[in-house]
Amino acid sequence: MIGTSISPRNENFWQVIQSYYLLTKPRIIPLLLITTTASMFMAGKGTVDPLLLIMTLLGGTLAAASAQTFNCVYDQDIDYDMKRTRKRPIPSGRVQSNHAIIFGIFLAILSFSILVIAVNLLSALLAMTGIVFYMLIYTHWLKRHTSQNIVIGGAAGAIPPLVGWAAVTGDLSWSAWALFTLIFLWTPPHFWALALMISDDYAEVGVPMLPVVEGVESTVKQIWIYTWITFAFSLIFIYPLHSAGFVYFSFALILGLTFIYKAWQLLQQPEKKDCAKSMFKYSILYLMLLCSGIVVDSWQLSHQLTDSFDRQIMALLNLWLNFC
Repeated sequence: MIGTSISPRNENFWQVIQSYYLLTKPRIIPLLLITTTASMFMAGKGTVDPLLLIMTLLGGTLAAASAQTFNCVYDQDIDYDMKRTRKRPIPSGRVQSNHAIIFGIFLAILSFSILVIAVNLLSALLAMTGIVFYMLIYTHWLKRHTSQNIVIGGAAGAIPPLVGWAAVTGDLSWSAWALFTLIFLWTPPHFWALALMISDDYAEVGVPMLPVVEGVESTVKQIWIYTWITFAFSLIFIYPLHSAGFVYFSFALILGLTFIYKAWQLLQQPEKKDCAKSMFKYSILYLMLLCSGIVVDSWQLSHQLTDSFDRQIMALLNLWLNFC
């Protein structure tokens, strides 16, 4: 009779694999890949080579995993002090720092190699820039020294759309930089909502997140302002860039107004962590669905719908002008 139990050696092996996997903070990566995908479909006007898409997303995944691994190494002291993060692989002792550094370097080299060979040099360089910016600018310089850390540091999370655009076109257009800016503007209300939920943890380890330094009410007001700016900027793809059409406009309008409503609810009850949690969760859904709107809008059927809508608008406008 063959036994079904797992041997201690195999169990230890899978525990090691799981520990290194958790070093990469895998829950963060899918959102980065969604923004990359949206950028590629917008750049390709709805047509993207499947192999190119897979290789770009694979390279992007490895780059993001590398950045998060280095972040875990650098932040191991505060991760140990915070109850929320004490069980992460390094502070818990499951992975040694020097091994994590080697793992992060390996991921970065693998990411660069895949992007250079299967995509292009520009996308590879942009991915490496994201790792360097996240580590040197955000993690090392900003995170522990200024309450504006996430505002400036948000640029690191906004690089994946540039990687995606460069993968398809080999260059960076105004629309690519607009996607970068949209993610950059979206990051503060998204992350500050999270910071409101765990502000006590940040205060305990001396990380100057906005709620810790300037208080809850000031943070909520900043979230309100940035949410409005994000919504307004999301419409730039309609005009003046003309890189998206009616389908995207519908997504941006409905999602954006709901985003503003969530921010308004938080503004009315700044001390209520449930409101901050709702804002945080919706901010993720907002970006995911907005990127989905970009993809759907790029399809040929959506172009036909947009053209039909434009013709109807022009007909109504001409009718009104003739009437006047």
